[in-house]
Amino acid sequence: MRKIKIIDDITKDGSVEFGPGYEFVEEAQEADAILMRSTDLHGYDLPTSIRAIARCGAGVNNIPVDDYARRGVVVFNSPGANANAVKEMVLCMMILSSRGVVQSMEWVRQNADDPDIMVDAEKVKKAFVGQELKDKRVGVIGLGNVGSKVANACVQLGMDVYGYDPFISVEHAWELSRDVQRVGTLEDLCRNCDYLTLHVPSKADTVGMIGADQLALLAPGAILINFARETIVDEDAVSDALHSGQLSWFSTDFATPKTVLMPNTYVTTHSGAGTSEAEANCADMAISELKDYLENGNIAHSVNYPACSMGKARAASRIACLHANVPNMIGQITAILAKDNANVQRMVNESAGENAYTMFDTDEHLEQSTIEALKQIPAVYRVRVIK
Repeated sequence: MRKIKIIDDITKDGSVEFGPGYEFVEEAQEADAILMRSTDLHGYDLPTSIRAIARCGAGVNNIPVDDYARRGVVVFNSPGANANAVKEMVLCMMILSSRGVVQSMEWVRQNADDPDIMVDAEKVKKAFVGQELKDKRVGVIGLGNVGSKVANACVQLGMDVYGYDPFISVEHAWELSRDVQRVGTLEDLCRNCDYLTLHVPSKADTVGMIGADQLALLAPGAILINFARETIVDEDAVSDALHSGQLSWFSTDFATPKTVLMPNTYVTTHSGAGTSEAEANCADMAISELKDYLENGNIAHSVNYPACSMGKARAASRIACLHANVPNMIGQITAILAKDNANVQRMVNESAGENAYTMFDTDEHLEQSTIEALKQIPAVYRVRVIK
């Protein structure tokens, strides 16, 4: 029986199902894996029994992924599972930022006691005249799970759509509408855009990527939307652009101390993916990833180990080695197997940055002494006997 520790409320109704062969435990020390959402695990006393962690969501800033990699703990996320929810929120913000919808509703509430409110509303409606999205130029930075959906939706709305992503995957490139015009530089993307929407992760090369220089290239009175990460934008530059009128509106999902004080800003409670459907999709993906890893050793959508799959474990034994990406690791592993006269049916080795993963099937169960010898190889973090 495999044991799962759940941290956080995973779904709105609290329903989480792993199926037969699994049970939930209260104490992490008893668990094989953790299913979580938003709790910050930096400083968390992670038990040695934990083999994997799956986050229901895409961002993993709340997990010390590098430290866990060196402890042989695979960290999964669920990219794309909440993409539609975020896409819809971005489109909502584009409209709210363009049409004075919120302001006109506030006027109605403030004048609710006016007996002539219908007549007066007709008189004041010109104060809330906005602009249509159709034929406006929009720049989409990042064409991954969310950005590609946003770009395609903007095409369907009749917008002039430009996309920038030097690292776009083949999968997302195929999904992208042919009417999305890809550009080679960030500057070319920003130039004369009426709308700019951000969909990139927070990394060394994206932190502060939208600053004064990029904002100055936008069309006067442009609208900026950031539902990616708060660090993508230079907040001081955004504030200056709002005060000068270079930006007419800024919509963001991150209530930082600076953004909440900016004029002409919609700030939401990090709720871009806040739908019951997105929660369920993220949970389903995370659970599937954990189960395939615990039962078969396969890795998909890990943020600290490479993708690796050998299908369902059917041989007498399947062993997985989590280790540093160093020379001669395969040679050391096979040398130990040779001493035990182990017949290896299949073996696969994959690497990602500093970490690597080796998995193999054998015709018979290995001696415990062989397993211990594998564990003693320098730079091996963990050895798992899967079957």
